[in-house]
Amino acid sequence: MKVVLFRQHGGPEVLEYTDFPTPEPQPGQALVRLRAAALNRMDVMVRNGWPGLKLDLPHINGADGAGVIEAILPLPEQPTDLQIGDRVVINANLGCGHCDFCLSGWDNMCRNWHLLGETVRGTYAQYVCVPIRQIYKLPANFDVHQAAAAALVYQTAWHSLITRGRLQAGELVLIVGAGGGVNTASLQIAKLAGARVIVVGSNAEKLAKAQALGADLTIDRSQHEDWSKAVYLATEKRGVDLVVDNVGATFMHSLRCLKKGGRLLTVGNSGGPRFEIDNRYIFARHLSIIGSTMSHHKDFTTVMNLVTSGALRPVIDSTFPLHEAAAAQERLWKGQNFGKITLDIP
Repeated sequence: MKVVLFRQHGGPEVLEYTDFPTPEPQPGQALVRLRAAALNRMDVMVRNGWPGLKLDLPHINGADGAGVIEAILPLPEQPTDLQIGDRVVINANLGCGHCDFCLSGWDNMCRNWHLLGETVRGTYAQYVCVPIRQIYKLPANFDVHQAAAAALVYQTAWHSLITRGRLQAGELVLIVGAGGGVNTASLQIAKLAGARVIVVGSNAEKLAKAQALGADLTIDRSQHEDWSKAVYLATEKRGVDLVVDNVGATFMHSLRCLKKGGRLLTVGNSGGPRFEIDNRYIFARHLSIIGSTMSHHKDFTTVMNLVTSGALRPVIDSTFPLHEAAAAQERLWKGQNFGKITLDIP
């Protein structure tokens, strides 16, 4: 099969478009013939590498993918309605299925948790094998690029905002960053939940697109060096109920934006894993910092039902052919995108 892989960590130049053996499904797995994949910043982080990351090289990036079931080997004790030829999208959240967390329905907290494309080979390929329980059947006419673009970011945003953050109708939400996949998903989910949304972004063009998605107020951080003050004044010194901050280095700005008893939600650290915060803001103002990763099966099914019904609409920035994955990653890493970047798989 054709894949994009890397044999050593490094910049975009380490990515190769080449041939690789087609995987064979094991009992309990399905072989999916991929038609579309979608990029996440995690792809570039894995390609760059970090201390302690151990991969079976060569490694194939990619968490998101959608296509057609080519082969399926269900276990007798786990019957399924899925069949060869079904159009499907993959849930990249790989729980073991056996530990206490998995058995209690919290597979995203699995004791032996993996993310497709991070610690196991992923979707920058013509084929991938995944557990049958990780597959969602698509309606016959649903676009595979829309499906791939939705899978990771919508379940992540839903679990963070709704399950962990307990967002309520009428609350005021601040989203730090306009163009990323999780942020565009968070904006739509917050509006669907009946919240009002402020978006802080890097330029007027991205903020105009955020407004078109439903943002009630936008703040251009290129015009406001202290954007937390701008948010505070825009809320008549009330502050917001909830902040979505997946940058990390911006936490102090975000904490200043919260009203007493507010919540800061985070699912990532695109600005780096280490930063300093002033703890006085947290205890003196009764603030909560709530982290999560991906979602459990129930949330994935819930949000994909909303996506395939049209209640939520994934934003696709651009589509590259698989062999141009390096250029696609560069666009993503430089923050030039608004929404998801997908790969068209031959």
